[in-house]
Order: sequence, then C-alpha cells, then structure tokens
Amino acid sequence: MKRILFFVLIIGMSINGYAQDEFMTNFKPIPPKNKNLKIKKEVPPKPDLPKIIPPIVLKPVPIAPIDIFENINLYKKEENSKGIFYRKNQNLGTFKTTSTTSKIRYRDAAFVDGDKIKVYLNNKVIQPEVLLEGEFKGFEIKLENGNNRIDFEALNEGFAAPNTAQFQVYDDKGILISASTWNLGTGFKASIILVKE
Repeated sequence: MKRILFFVLIIGMSINGYAQDEFMTNFKPIPPKNKNLKIKKEVPPKPDLPKIIPPIVLKPVPIAPIDIFENINLYKKEENSKGIFYRKNQNLGTFKTTSTTSKIRYRDAAFVDGDKIKVYLNNKVIQPEVLLEGEFKGFEIKLENGNNRIDFEALNEGFAAPNTAQFQVYDDKGILISASTWNLGTGFKASIILVKE
C-alpha cells in the first residue's frame, strides 16, 4: 500500500511540474514606440466594374413552324405520346442582326443530370458531343449573309427526362439577341435562326 501511495505522489508531482502557469501576473506587454501613432484602416481600392448594358431582346420574326422542320431526313417526327410534351422539335425563333459574329452559350437549366447535346450550324456538325453543366459554356460563330440556322440536338435525357437547357445568343457587341430554354426528348432538335442583314 505504501508503494502505491508513493507512485501516486510521484506521478502527482511530475504532472504539477509540467503544468502551465497561465494566470501569473508577471507578464508585461511591450509598449509601442510611438504612442501617438494612429492606426489607419486600409480601404481596398474599388474595382473597375464593367458597364452593365441592359439586355435588348429582339422580337422574333414569325415564321410557320412547319416550314422549319419539314425535312424528315434532318428532323425526327413528332411523337404523339399522351401527357409527354417534350417529344417534339422546338422553334426558338428567328432573329435579325447586322453582327458579323455571334456567341452562343448554354448550360443545363435544371438538375445537372448528364444531359448531352450535338450542335449544328446550317446542318453541319460544329460540336459533336457537349455535356451540359451548371456553368455556361459556348462557342462563337461567324455569321454568313442570310439565314444562319443553329440546331441543338438532344443526344440523351440524362437521369431525369427531358433534356433541359438554358441558352443565350449574343451579337459581336455583347448585346443579348435571345435567351430561352428548351425541353427535348432524345433525338429531337431545338432550332434558332439568325438572319444576317
């Protein structure tokens, strides 16, 4: 029993020897060299923000949807499934512009679920497979005189049908020409026509 008390006493003394003296009042801070010196708060410089031009959305020139999707070799025929409204081609409008180039941007408009698209310009593939993500991606095209038809074909519908996307079309001055969304079934296309004057 004496040995146990001896070991407890030794352990207690060693623990006390390693303890910190946090509450001792012998500490004196070093005073600053100049007591009258005022500390100035540094204000960060204001960043040069770009001028925000309000979007100017042009009114579409009406054309009959049947004229757009009449070629059955290029466009899948509309399915008459009861209660399913996205199994058809979509006309996103026709817009006039004097721009020499146009910037097209797109992203997944709903849940990012693996939607993929193929992009055509005047029936030629310019983006064979694009995975739609939450951030905008896109490309710039050189506009030809007359009609410039851009088709977005849904390659799949992701995990949650349909293939959903938000897109924006800008002219060469950065002015918004059109902004909209599409809801497409696999194999169907959403089309927009830019008419360069």
